[in-house]
Amino acid sequence: MAGRIPQEFVDQVLGRVDLVEIVNARLPLRRTGHEFVACCPFHAEKTPSFTVSPRKQFYHCFGCGAHGTAIGFLMAYERLEFPDAVEDLARLAGLEVPKTGGQSSSPRPLLDWLAQADRFFRQQLREHPARQRAVDYLRQRGLTGQIAAAFGIGYAPPGWDKLSRALREAGAAIQDLIDAGLVSRDEQGRPRDRFRDRITFPIRDRRGRVIAFGGRALDGDTVPKYLNSPETSVFHKGAELYGLHEARTHVRRLRRLVVVEGYMDVVALAQHDIPYAVATLGTATTPEHVERLFRTVSDLVFCFDGDRAGRAAAWRALEVALPFLRDGRQIGFLLLPEGEDPDTLIRREGRTAFERRQEQAVSLADYLFAELHAQADPNTLAGRARLAELARPLLEKLPEGHFRDLMAERLRQEAQLMHTRLRPPAVGTVNRARYNQQLTRTPLRKAIALLLYRPELARAVAADDPALRGGEPGVKLLAELIGVLRASPDPSIAALLERYRDTREGAILERLAQWRLEVPEEEYRFEQEFSDILTSLGRRDDLRERLPEMLMRRGTPRALSAEEREELRNLGKPQKI
Repeated sequence: MAGRIPQEFVDQVLGRVDLVEIVNARLPLRRTGHEFVACCPFHAEKTPSFTVSPRKQFYHCFGCGAHGTAIGFLMAYERLEFPDAVEDLARLAGLEVPKTGGQSSSPRPLLDWLAQADRFFRQQLREHPARQRAVDYLRQRGLTGQIAAAFGIGYAPPGWDKLSRALREAGAAIQDLIDAGLVSRDEQGRPRDRFRDRITFPIRDRRGRVIAFGGRALDGDTVPKYLNSPETSVFHKGAELYGLHEARTHVRRLRRLVVVEGYMDVVALAQHDIPYAVATLGTATTPEHVERLFRTVSDLVFCFDGDRAGRAAAWRALEVALPFLRDGRQIGFLLLPEGEDPDTLIRREGRTAFERRQEQAVSLADYLFAELHAQADPNTLAGRARLAELARPLLEKLPEGHFRDLMAERLRQEAQLMHTRLRPPAVGTVNRARYNQQLTRTPLRKAIALLLYRPELARAVAADDPALRGGEPGVKLLAELIGVLRASPDPSIAALLERYRDTREGAILERLAQWRLEVPEEEYRFEQEFSDILTSLGRRDDLRERLPEMLMRRGTPRALSAEEREELRNLGKPQKI
């Protein structure tokens, strides 16, 4: 996309997709009345408070407050930018995003240069005179040309500016290449290719687009041995996983993911028909990593070297993963023999033996208590107290559910306790009736909430209705909404909300879209209540016009009747939203 997506196209996309289907494909929904519910994917909870309204095409969680349309759900759940979320929905609806002019808010130019760099590196692996060292290294590691092609492995040739010169000839500016992480400046400010005389591994996002590179040095004296692209606007290494796109592409139904430490581990495992391995990019496991992994599968195995660094990495992964261990998810830890890594082990033992090791991986519960036993002797009274004190803050990270209860019971057994004192998980809860009252605390808010529930109410409102004459911002918004809905042959609340995205009015509308009926829908008098509110608002405007005449006739406000004085007092209250 070269520019801003037209609002009309966004409306069309939202009119073609169904939020219920989009959410249900990622999160099992259960129907309750006119809505669907589930446990919220954005925070840990035991009782479902995440609701999806088919009528409004809007989701809302009463526990953490997450809410939005189909676009907002994909942005939050898949961590997409707005244009990418629209493009994904458009593809689902069989539509093509139109290209428009104007200033682009899309990272497309950087992605274009990264894609060209990927092609350049792969070409160099085939054609550059110095490529033989890279080819020999890959063959030595047991890789075939087929698997190298599947992962897009390439070669960055020696020299200060081989890549940048090729891309500048194609039209790139140096700043483009710096922004893409392909070029850096030396101490004298001169541009230099970041990757030189290295085997390159393209890092792809969930849609398969190259967003960064990793480079492996061929010379044993070169440091660092592994080099990653820097953080850019399209690459955040704490959230990305090498090999995840390839795993999702090559395995039709992923059941498990094995998390390893390096690029070559992922590629070597794939070479031996284990195409479901991923690697963090030179960083410790982060919450973003775990969240993304569990959105793909419910079974993870962390496979690290058995040395001190590997054990530290495994413990870090355990601590980070605890808040994400809802019922039905599981984690195992496979610490390899001293001096082995997945690459060497799979080549020596083969696929069957490696998969057998996976099945024998230590469960998270066993690993946690084994590590704590190393710090506290459960055979002594003081040791058992120490064990309980070490375990308690870890178990408190677990979300509410059966697994948390079972882990608490395990602690009671391990420390020989009568009971455990775990604080309940922090989950925000809201009284829904009170929340409804807060949302609609003024007549204007209630009128807009009714419109968002029943957009067809707008068709019964005349363009010159007295209620829409006021100059207050709230009245203007109400009039604008009615105008938009009256002009639409098939009004969509999701499309209406997206028109006001990232505006003050949009924030108000998103909150009012969370309003829910407290009685059965067939018993609610929508038309009558909406009409009464408009009548009341119209009387205020009429009184505003009659006020000068009333004061002239009576001479002083004190001469007004009690009813007229009450109307005057109400008139002085601005119609806020």
